Amino acid sequence: MTTALITGSTAGIGAAFARRLAADGHDLVLVARDLGRLREQATELHDRHGIEAEVLSADLSEDKGIEAVAERSGDRRNPVDLLVNNAGFGNKGRYLEVSVADELRMLKVHCEAVLRLTTAAVEAMRERGRGGVVNVASTAAFVPRGTYGASKAWVVQFTQGAAQDLAGNGVRLMALCPGFVRTEFHERAGMGTDNIPNWMWLDADKVAEAALADLARGRTVSIPDPRYKTLMGAAKLVPRGMLGGLTSRSGRKYGPR
Repeated sequence: MTTALITGSTAGIGAAFARRLAADGHDLVLVARDLGRLREQATELHDRHGIEAEVLSADLSEDKGIEAVAERSGDRRNPVDLLVNNAGFGNKGRYLEVSVADELRMLKVHCEAVLRLTTAAVEAMRERGRGGVVNVASTAAFVPRGTYGASKAWVVQFTQGAAQDLAGNGVRLMALCPGFVRTEFHERAGMGTDNIPNWMWLDADKVAEAALADLARGRTVSIPDPRYKTLMGAAKLVPRGMLGGLTSRSGRKYGPR
């Protein structure tokens, strides 16, 4: 039986991945900050699907937390076959409205943690000749959206580059780029969502299902919905300066997730 490690597993897209992978018979390593929620999630998935669910409480905005998860990701005795780097958050406010400390904390979670956890997992996967990594980014990576979009653009570029470097080694890497997903993401950041049309919202379970299907197909970037595929295709035709103006006038100060 294979094992999947999921960061940010207790809510949103991470929880959707956990439900789907458990239903498919994968053992899990569930990672988040709230140990109580982790234990509840692990018990529920074990009881429902008969899988083993290990919990690891870690804060990926701190070196200690990253180190603990990296050690588990690269464990040769209890190998991780699939890593889902899902942990992330948004800051409410435009550039210069958010403190540098908060911006750096975001980069720690979105970029440094993704780099270090991916590296730990992939080194062990390459030795075995198999494995997969899903790095959760966002469609915000393709449009000007301040630090959040920049961090997600880094995730996409890093994942594509690593996938190219590891081609032929049996290890698959993919950046998942959803649009707006109904999760706790915006509520936790204190962001209003009333100005987002209903048709732009995605279901987390369907996002996870589409992502796993795209990973199996060998794709390195997954935009898991036809509506967002069309939007991102159109965005490539619009000058970035104009696109930045349009997103600013929309009043949205944060990226999809």
